[in-house]
Amino acid sequence: MSRAPSSAPVAGLHVLADDDPRWPAGPVEQARAACAGGAAVVQLRCKRSRDGEILAWAHEIRRLTREAGVTFLVNDRFDLALLADADGVHLGQEDLPPERLPADARERLLVGRSTHDEAELARACAEPIDYVAYGPIFGTTTKEVGHAARGLHALREAARRVAPRPLVAIGGLDAASLPAVIAAGARGAAVISAVAAAADPEAAARRLATCFASAGAPA
Repeated sequence: MSRAPSSAPVAGLHVLADDDPRWPAGPVEQARAACAGGAAVVQLRCKRSRDGEILAWAHEIRRLTREAGVTFLVNDRFDLALLADADGVHLGQEDLPPERLPADARERLLVGRSTHDEAELARACAEPIDYVAYGPIFGTTTKEVGHAARGLHALREAARRVAPRPLVAIGGLDAASLPAVIAAGARGAAVISAVAAAADPEAAARRLATCFASAGAPA
């Protein structure tokens, strides 16, 4: 059975294991590198694959993350998160609203919510969720979000607004920018290409995770 949502930490490095074919390695290998590199969270993000393939990946990533003591989230799909015994689900603005999740899913799963602007932040503060993702903080070419870079000032205000829920920053983050992002109040930071496109994904994850350890970011 999954850990209760309150016991699945979200502070630290979030690595999104992504099924984009441009990455040298697939989602499972990305997740393996993230776990070995010290990521706090692995999120399976699949926008191109069939459910059966996603679920097979999810089961393998669940095994890897459990062995490493890493929180495992599934993007968009609470049903696949439940089937894979994931710790949680991450919901975008076009996904099922958090309050519409079935009661058994809400009891078992930690729930995260993507936000991009003031209106979405305001709605998130009233939703039954466990953490808020906010961005893009900087420019990103990994995915099309339809929003301009928000910057550190907006991140600081977003973190203050959603407190005491933890805020996870996303969008154009790397080892050079993470210290400022953490100082602005982000409890977590989510990356895709910074790990998936790296020549050595494990080393890249380790550099990013070290930023949280150096900053003494709370769990």
